[in-house]
Amino acid sequence: MNDKIALVTGANKGLGLEVVKQMYEKGYQVILTSRDKDKGMIALKDLEKPDNVWYHPLDVTSEKSVSAVCDYIKNKFGKLDVLVNNAGINYDTWQNAVNADLSTVKETIETNLIAAWRMAQAVLPFMIEKNYGRIVNVSSGSGAISGMTGGTPGYAVSKAGMNVLTIKLAADLRHKNILVNSVCPGWVRTDMGGSNASRSIPEGAKGIVHAATLPDNGPSGGFFRDGRAIDF
Repeated sequence: MNDKIALVTGANKGLGLEVVKQMYEKGYQVILTSRDKDKGMIALKDLEKPDNVWYHPLDVTSEKSVSAVCDYIKNKFGKLDVLVNNAGINYDTWQNAVNADLSTVKETIETNLIAAWRMAQAVLPFMIEKNYGRIVNVSSGSGAISGMTGGTPGYAVSKAGMNVLTIKLAADLRHKNILVNSVCPGWVRTDMGGSNASRSIPEGAKGIVHAATLPDNGPSGGFFRDGRAIDF
């Protein structure tokens, strides 16, 4: 076990839970979070409660909940080294930009973009103090401007915004050894991706973990899949 602490949002299932597994297998101490406490505790139990994984409830859309998890981090660990912004909703294949329900779009942007931004702002003081940090924004090829077409308007706009957030944070933090990157896990067999997706959950999580464990001379402000740069 090493002394690095990682927090993964939306981690009670799918990619988030697999990222937790792969991180603790690499020796990281990991905080598994989820909006639903019961589901989070079940996920923790399914991991057979390894010594280096802890659970804390977290609703990324709630300032109060984000503040509470930061208090927990401060009191228990005194630092945070890695943030994986994995929580995401509404792959809205049922609508397009012409007919989109804007209340659904707003909800999607609030969770997928604004909440990730909120989390980054909340934990950055821990990272700046220690002159070390890794922030991974779990994005999607749907958010890549290059080649973007119609469909999934709320989701695509939210992920495109997340990619811009990555670029902005990376630039602002470039002298502080805090690396910020977006990762597309590919089309993964999660609840959102569906059973016909081409990639397994462990395959999709691997690229996220790669970005979360980059060395100090690693890239920042990029968009990656499987550790290789792709176009924003």
